[in-house]
Amino acid sequence: MTIDWSTLALEAINVAVLMALLGHFFWKPVAALLDERKTAIAHDLADAAAKRSAAETALAAVATERAGIQKEREGVLAKAVADGERERSLRVDKAKDEIEILRAASEAAVAKEKLDVTKALNDKAAALAIAIATRLLNGLDARVLKSPFLDGLAKQIKSLSPSERQSLAGQPLKLSAATELTPDQEQECLRAIEDALGTRPDLSFAFNPDLIAGFALESPNVVVGNSWRHDLDRIRSELAHE
Repeated sequence: MTIDWSTLALEAINVAVLMALLGHFFWKPVAALLDERKTAIAHDLADAAAKRSAAETALAAVATERAGIQKEREGVLAKAVADGERERSLRVDKAKDEIEILRAASEAAVAKEKLDVTKALNDKAAALAIAIATRLLNGLDARVLKSPFLDGLAKQIKSLSPSERQSLAGQPLKLSAATELTPDQEQECLRAIEDALGTRPDLSFAFNPDLIAGFALESPNVVVGNSWRHDLDRIRSELAHE
């Protein structure tokens, strides 16, 4: 096999010329286009990164805003719950106060009614006792009753302090009796009072059937009584205060 060196040289020249033409008319524009495309891609990547960063910042802001809104919502809900609880507590307290006022008013009304009923019963009992005593005395001998009541009156006068007895002795006195007194009975009463005072009194006599039985010695400042009326009035007073 023989090599045609002339043909081989011609082919080599053709290849060199082709490579030169390709380098001048193809590879340089392609390289420039590739560089331009690379620059555009880099710019696009940078722009995309910037947009991504902006998006992430926006998302972070939205998340922060959402957290603030959630916190504000929770605060509003907590305030609403607290206000509702406070309102409920105020209503409960008001209801308790109203119930307590009603209970106190009811108890006061019941106590007053009970007191009124008790007072009415005591008044009826006292009135009945006076009526019974009056009927009993009407059937007794007045002379028998005078002596015990007169003795009791004398004891009451003696139980007074010396200054009180001296005050009675120095003033006009009136002795009221539940029945009419005879002159002898008036003298008996005068002697009993004189003995109790230790001096002779300036004494006048009066008839007072309201005493039922007994006597009442009166001066401008002092009244000493020993009668069924005094006893019944004392009993009525004691019943009224029970």
